[in-house]
Amino acid sequence: MAGAPMGGAEGFYERLSIALHKAGDEVLPVIRRDEDRALRLVVGGLVPVQLGFRGPFDLLTAPRLRRALEGFAPDVAIAWMNRAARFAVRALPKPRRVPLVGRLGGYYDLKYYRGFDHLVGNTQGIRDWLIAEGWPADRAHKLPNFVEDFSGQPPATLAGTTRLLAMGRLHRNKGFDTLLHALRDLPQGAHLSLAGDGPEHQALQRLAQQLGVADRVTFLGWRQDRGALLAGCDIFLCPSRHEPLGNVVLEAFSAGRPVIAAASHGPREVIRDGETGLLVPIEDAPALAAAAAALIADPQRAAELARQGRAEFETTHAEAPVVAQWRGFLHRIAKERA
Repeated sequence: MAGAPMGGAEGFYERLSIALHKAGDEVLPVIRRDEDRALRLVVGGLVPVQLGFRGPFDLLTAPRLRRALEGFAPDVAIAWMNRAARFAVRALPKPRRVPLVGRLGGYYDLKYYRGFDHLVGNTQGIRDWLIAEGWPADRAHKLPNFVEDFSGQPPATLAGTTRLLAMGRLHRNKGFDTLLHALRDLPQGAHLSLAGDGPEHQALQRLAQQLGVADRVTFLGWRQDRGALLAGCDIFLCPSRHEPLGNVVLEAFSAGRPVIAAASHGPREVIRDGETGLLVPIEDAPALAAAAAALIADPQRAAELARQGRAEFETTHAEAPVVAQWRGFLHRIAKERA
């Protein structure tokens, strides 16, 4: 996995690697050099290999990856997103005796996955798209993510009479500008805590000033205490324009918090509107404000959404059911070339 220091896909890679190890499988994580990620994997009982995974002129990663794989002799190799896929194809010997799996957390360019045996998406939407793009249906799979169980966490102190929370990279795709517009139409006691950082940070701060809501928004920066933040909020909001899955929605489910999300791909799949959360149209600030105002005015309904979201987490997105699905898949395809 050659991803960024932080991110939903990267975090799930760490959780799944450790969970498979705990379940009794031998796992060799190969990652882009990142001492913090390596330490988390070591604490989880693993010994990661750290490589460069640089650009097209990186001549060292592929042979080093090949030696690591030859020494470990895996039954299955998984390339986690595009950059890892590019190096995996170069590193594995031909003819290949090990099934090669590409794990996609979004609608990626499939040129990186030529020659792969199986592709895995974390939503049904991604699997359907793979098949529509011509990938064989029997080699396209949906395997969900699991997130940490944040129930019972001690709460962080958040501002406001009604404590709103959003988390994610401060990027246009995340739709936080829409959320700031919605905040303007909510009662004065509603205060937004926004956890994350990214290229839109200064633009969002300026927008909050322009809209007159700067005193009702706290920019928290990157935070590691997501469970505490969720425990401290009354409503969680995910206003993303583009969200292939939305791990933050699943985390809010796990913490037992009511969720309002824009109906982008992932939230539209994981939320049953009106049951496990509320969906509003993408980029529709008035609809987002109206949904939040309705939950503020009806705490009983908010509590029921939170209860059903928690039940959905336990059934579908907790560690045990997801790891069981992953193990079943990996053990089955390992037999293909045994």
